[in-house]
Amino acid sequence: MRIDLHCHSTASDGTDTPAELVRNAAAAGLDVVALTDHDTTRGYAEAIAAVPAGLTLVTGAELSCRLDGVGLHMLAYLFDPEEPELLRERELVRDDRVPRAQAMIGKLQELGVPVTWEQVERVAAGGSVGRPHIATALVELGVVPSVSDAFTTEWLADGGRAYVEKHESDPFEMIRIVKAAGGVTVFAHPAASKRGLTVPESALAELAAAGLDGIEVDHMDHESATRARLRGLAGELGLLATGSSDYHGSRKTCVLGEFTTDPEIYGEITRRATGAFPVPGAGGSAER
Repeated sequence: MRIDLHCHSTASDGTDTPAELVRNAAAAGLDVVALTDHDTTRGYAEAIAAVPAGLTLVTGAELSCRLDGVGLHMLAYLFDPEEPELLRERELVRDDRVPRAQAMIGKLQELGVPVTWEQVERVAAGGSVGRPHIATALVELGVVPSVSDAFTTEWLADGGRAYVEKHESDPFEMIRIVKAAGGVTVFAHPAASKRGLTVPESALAELAAAGLDGIEVDHMDHESATRARLRGLAGELGLLATGSSDYHGSRKTCVLGEFTTDPEIYGEITRRATGAFPVPGAGGSAER
């Protein structure tokens, strides 16, 4: 089985619609794909309706958190999307996205970059607006050569010249909330230092003690030595080690299935989840 547990659609900052994502996942030879848009479940219905035969969809989200001033992303899988506390927390993050993006645009304009809200809104195309949309606008304007080049301290990285903080959840509280919604939590790309500051690895033990289920080990932003170290830490802490592409369509260079999750690990994730079922075949209901 080929299993990719971290992908984005136009519901947040990917370039494939949810329906295109599941069709492209099947065409790429995947058996399982997870839809993990940023702080939203808005793409679920479209993806579920379009799941082709031979592919299984895992519903999820990538949730914005912050620990000791450092941002981190928490992948949550197979939770009840209507659970009130988790829904409320996602809405807090979502509602902060537009004013935050507008504030970053203002900073960029002060730096002499002729980016506008209208341009970023067009790039987002109705998705949950975020830094990748602003980064795409900077590419369009010729300010940077690629989206990843916008995520430096020169521009949009944490602490960068145009960076603006947004509402982000406490990861310990988020683990509790996701578990109460029947979901499973995995710390996304924990050592992706190319993106800016990362949470110290010593914090993994505390997160594991709080109920964290796993860490994303195999990821394009982790070099081979980093992946080996994280796999060892996962073993020491009793955490599941996942792998995934972090696919964003044409917005990033990663491709579907670039990294994958072991079928036994996937089986354990589905065993632990009580909030939703994976969706097989040609559509169905993701709710238990």
